[in-house]
Amino acid sequence: MSVDEKLKELGIQLPPPPQPAGSYTRAVRTGSLLFVAGQLPMAEGEIRFSGKVGKDLSIEEGQAAARLCALNALSVLQAEAGSLDQVAQIVRLGGFVCSGEGFTGQAQVVNGASELFAELLGEKGIHARLAIGCSELPLGAAVELEVIAALA
Repeated sequence: MSVDEKLKELGIQLPPPPQPAGSYTRAVRTGSLLFVAGQLPMAEGEIRFSGKVGKDLSIEEGQAAARLCALNALSVLQAEAGSLDQVAQIVRLGGFVCSGEGFTGQAQVVNGASELFAELLGEKGIHARLAIGCSELPLGAAVELEVIAALA
């Protein structure tokens, strides 16, 4: 089953690839690797999840933010590769979680993205990962993700 068919089966429509919010490009390819710039939980040009997880947002809201970041990253991957079927492997996922004082559930939050990649891409979606807590993110976002993918 193609990734497009899997998206349709799950009732997921990818958003248009977000435009960079600064002086950078949305992705850079070197060899077979595609480095996707940090993706925020944006939809229709607006941050959908802002604040600190563990203070302003629940873990579940943080997971939803991570999932939205992942959907944005997938839209960039699709635009750059021509098709998500060209993704040979999600190599690494970096997750940054704006965290309230004492919050240590960053890995649980980033699972919102990891689980989506695995659900859509199967073994190709299983990746190395890091999940870091931080005090602030651009535009007040609750989560930011970066993705490195190997293309076929």
